[in-house]
Amino acid sequence: MRKTTTLALIATGLVALGCGAGSTDEGTGSKSDAGSGKGEDKPKTAQIGQPARDGKFEFTVKSSKCGVAKVGTSMLGDKAQGQFCLITINVKNIGKEPQTLDGSSQKAYTADGTEYSTDTEAGLYANQEQSTFFEEINPGNQVTGVFVFDIPKNVKLTKLELHDSAFSGGVTVSLT
Repeated sequence: MRKTTTLALIATGLVALGCGAGSTDEGTGSKSDAGSGKGEDKPKTAQIGQPARDGKFEFTVKSSKCGVAKVGTSMLGDKAQGQFCLITINVKNIGKEPQTLDGSSQKAYTADGTEYSTDTEAGLYANQEQSTFFEEINPGNQVTGVFVFDIPKNVKLTKLELHDSAFSGGVTVSLT
């Protein structure tokens, strides 16, 4: 409990410091649609294995595995309230300056629109070698990590909404 509270306080402080740091990269469109302001109106949905861009990040969902009861080791770990869904994602910084990957900005949804947030404590145990909680990624670099969602046992996730920051519009990736 104390570890979770400490992590929450750290996360809140870092988000407050990063306000405005996660601008969207609108310079990626062609010059022909630059003046219209309407080039990005229709949301695009990517599939597992397809790159999807939001702001300075290019996300590629590698795999999705649900039904996991525990993450970590037998000595240190976290048990799911329901079931863990482990979503392995590669994140590449396509911008021109460092950008912080905030795992808590990522969302998962069911077919009826129910929203789930990441379980940051379980994510620490699932990512023994790579953090997805607050990881700064330099331009051109990429990280691969596991985002963990704790959802009820009888629920199935259908899509993800991935963000380069807490304030970006996000990009949708279908899990079905």
